[in-house]
Amino acid sequence: MTMDDWLADTRRSYDTVAGSYADQLRGAIGGDPYLRAALAVFAERVLAAGGGPVADVGCGPGHVTAYLRGLGIDAFGIDLSPGMVDVARRGYPGVRFEVGSMTNLDLPDASVVGVLAWWSLIHIPDDEVPGVFAHFRRVLRPGGPLQVGFHVGDTTRLKTEGYGGHPMAVHVHRRQPDEVASWLRDAGFEVEARWLCDPDELVPQAFLFARRPS
Repeated sequence: MTMDDWLADTRRSYDTVAGSYADQLRGAIGGDPYLRAALAVFAERVLAAGGGPVADVGCGPGHVTAYLRGLGIDAFGIDLSPGMVDVARRGYPGVRFEVGSMTNLDLPDASVVGVLAWWSLIHIPDDEVPGVFAHFRRVLRPGGPLQVGFHVGDTTRLKTEGYGGHPMAVHVHRRQPDEVASWLRDAGFEVEARWLCDPDELVPQAFLFARRPS
C-alpha cells in the first residue's frame, strides 16, 4: 500500500466517523486524572521553554487542543480529516484548526514551542514514523517539548468499523515504548520520561515525554 492509499483511507474513515467520535470522547479528559496530569506536565514544559504556539497534531475533534488552551497554552490543532476539523471548529469557535498531515507538516522551521501527538501516530506505518519525528523536530524551537501518546503492543490490525458502527479502513499499530523512544532519539530528541497507563489492561497506553535539545 502506498502512502497516498493509506492516507486517503485514514482521511475518509475519520471524515465518516467525525461526529460520533467527538460524541464518544466528550468529557474523556475530565474523567481521567492521568490524561489531565499528562497535559499538565506538557503545559508546564511549554511554559518553561518560554511559551508560545503549540501544535496539537492529529487533533481530531479538538477537545485536547481546547483543554490546553484552558491551561493557558496557545494551542492550535492540525488534523488529516477535513470532517474532524469541521467538527472541531464548530465545537470550539475562535480556536485555530487546520487540515494537514504529520507526514508533510506544513509549518515553518522552529515555529512552535511544543508539539503534542496523542494517539495519532497509531495509524502511521513503521517506515514513515522516522520522517514524522523529523518533521516534529524541524518545526520545534530548540528546547521545545514533544509529548506522544499511543497504544502499547506488538501487533497491527485493520479496523473496519468504529465509533457508532460506521465503516472504517485504518490500520492500528501498537508499539512498545522502547521502540518509539529509539525512533525519537534517532530523530534527535532527548527522551525525558515515559508513563505506562492501564498496565493490566489488554491494551495499555503509553506517554513519552521528549524535547528538542537547546
